[in-house]
Amino acid sequence: MMTQRLRQRGWKVNRKKVSRFMSILGLKIKCKAKKRRRLGISSGKRQQACYPNHVWSWDIIYDQTSRGRQLRILTVLDEYTRECYSIQVGYHMTSCEVLETLKQLVQQHGMPEHIRSDNGSEFIAKAVQVWIKTSQIATLYITPGSPWENPYIESFHGKFRDECLNRELFDSLLEAQIIIEDWRNEYNQERPHSSLGYQTPFEFKKTLCNPPVATLPTGCIKHPNMMYTNITSGTNNGG
Repeated sequence: MMTQRLRQRGWKVNRKKVSRFMSILGLKIKCKAKKRRRLGISSGKRQQACYPNHVWSWDIIYDQTSRGRQLRILTVLDEYTRECYSIQVGYHMTSCEVLETLKQLVQQHGMPEHIRSDNGSEFIAKAVQVWIKTSQIATLYITPGSPWENPYIESFHGKFRDECLNRELFDSLLEAQIIIEDWRNEYNQERPHSSLGYQTPFEFKKTLCNPPVATLPTGCIKHPNMMYTNITSGTNNGG
């Protein structure tokens, strides 16, 4: 990723050389995964995202201001495009605020078919569950102590913490909200993503508007608005 960012700025660099310099400078950081407890019941089978709005992930992480006051941060991610739809920052994060954020995102981006999360009290609250069920969104809760079952949001949190939270000292809630929103826009519009062929989430999303032919991933169902290539024969099949 760093090699691609340097190339975007006109540098002619080799990936191995960049990796070696990062090791020498101590810029490679290993992040420890957090264990989470399960309380809710999934209403859908484990599902791999196969198109935009197929599976969303959301979670809450924590940071603090320079005065030691805790910040609660709600993140929402589209697992297929890797686009971060929202990062909400507050001293408190109630189930009502979580639900209001979800409603706003549905109005902006459309309704997801599945939503994946841990079993935080904000996500299993009765008001949230009733609205999700009424909207016919399938809930996907991960197994306790198994963050690998929610890999996209965990990977995003690792980048978010390394590139923003660990580098910034917030003096106030407003400052945190502004800096974090700036980082979210940079992540979506400027930061290349290795799993997207080193495209940004916005660039990848644009290619989906008029895709030539997309390959159907293993285990995915056909979406009515996309064309797929038969992996074995190479012929086109409408889906």
